[in-house]
Amino acid sequence: MGAAAAALLLGGAGVLMGAGTARAAEVSYATECLPPPISGLPPVEGTTTVEVQAPATAKVGDEVEVVWKTVQAASKNPPILDIEENTVKPTGTLTVGGAQTGELAMEGPRENPAIPKDSPMKLADMKGKLKLTQAGEVTLTPGAYNINVSKPLSTDTKCSAKETVKAAATIKVTGSGGTTTGGSTTGGNTTGGNTTGGNTTGGNTTGGNTTGGNTTGGNTTGGNTTGGNTTGGGGGGDSYTGKEVSVAYACKTPIGDKNATSPVRINAVKNGGSFDLTVKFGKSVMDSPADIPADSVKPSMAVKVGGADKGTVSVVGPTNKEAIKSGAPIEIPDLTGTYKPGASGKSTLTPGVLTVKALGTTTTCTPAKDTQASLELDTTAQSSGASGGDSSSGGSGSSGSSGSTGAGTSGGLAETGASDHGGLKALGLVAGTAILLGAAVFTLTPWRKLRGTR
Repeated sequence: MGAAAAALLLGGAGVLMGAGTARAAEVSYATECLPPPISGLPPVEGTTTVEVQAPATAKVGDEVEVVWKTVQAASKNPPILDIEENTVKPTGTLTVGGAQTGELAMEGPRENPAIPKDSPMKLADMKGKLKLTQAGEVTLTPGAYNINVSKPLSTDTKCSAKETVKAAATIKVTGSGGTTTGGSTTGGNTTGGNTTGGNTTGGNTTGGNTTGGNTTGGNTTGGNTTGGNTTGGGGGGDSYTGKEVSVAYACKTPIGDKNATSPVRINAVKNGGSFDLTVKFGKSVMDSPADIPADSVKPSMAVKVGGADKGTVSVVGPTNKEAIKSGAPIEIPDLTGTYKPGASGKSTLTPGVLTVKALGTTTTCTPAKDTQASLELDTTAQSSGASGGDSSSGGSGSSGSSGSTGAGTSGGLAETGASDHGGLKALGLVAGTAILLGAAVFTLTPWRKLRGTR
């Protein structure tokens, strides 16, 4: 009875695999891998070693399973970030040649052990099914493959052969008949994990401060306009538009130092003895290089107070309300907070240290010492005001109001193709800090060679 059961099992297996014994062979080939654009790294060359398993013999009409085992990926996890288990998914393509031609899509599961920093990559086996349609010798040759990492964000590293690759397996197909269509495949080329979603558009959604406040069109009829509320007024509501200043930032990011320049404007609306501030960023050249989930990027700034008063004012922006799709503009929303003066006189407000937090990482950008003030205000000292300390009563974190009549800069890293001063490209990288980390995972060997070129 046991022998009969075994025979039945063997017979069933033969339907899929044919009568031949599985055959495995290894090939190695020079490979060029393209890290995700967000990494800013050039293409890197390495060596891929692949073992292809397929039956030694089969018949026309059989559908056989082929296995791609990555013995050595052309990569090493660099000393930046530990990779979590079950976050890496490989896909690839085998070239079918000889008696039958075509391509076979290969796909592996998102299964991997935790991969420590500075250690070899571990890729799951990829599989595909090939329908045999022609008698003769059918060859299977590995080539291009893709590595998708799902955390902290979905990123892809695309690798391709840079030399002619030898066949890694040959199937001897017997029988006759069948059509000459080649390489029909199952097992799709899913690279997984790409979140969808719209662009985060600016952030001037709440706040309610009217733009400008002053009626246009000159003097109203009626002659003697006595008592016109031109300045001050204990009830507040007067708005002040700062000038746009170019700020040179030196940024400390998780993958190294970045320098960038961006136009910044500080506007204010008088609110009693205090001022509601709105910091607006001009356009830049950075589009999102990968999908960014909603509610994952939060900017803030310490505005520098000078002149008669001294200290800083904390202004913060909201997290991105919607996911940002790869290729869409990244925008820094308006940053808002309240300035309570600590001294009387003419006080200045200058863009200060910018901090961007993204998925557990922090990037800090420090402006150059010669950064110009954006706004000067006539201030009256208030109890517990700045005067050498932090005057912030805290930005609400909601999208700030425009707070000014002027300058239609709608906030942030809006478009690519800007002029050669480049805009805040580093902030685009900052907004994708997690992408930087995920992308850097596959910046490929040899790392010693990379260090040697610096």
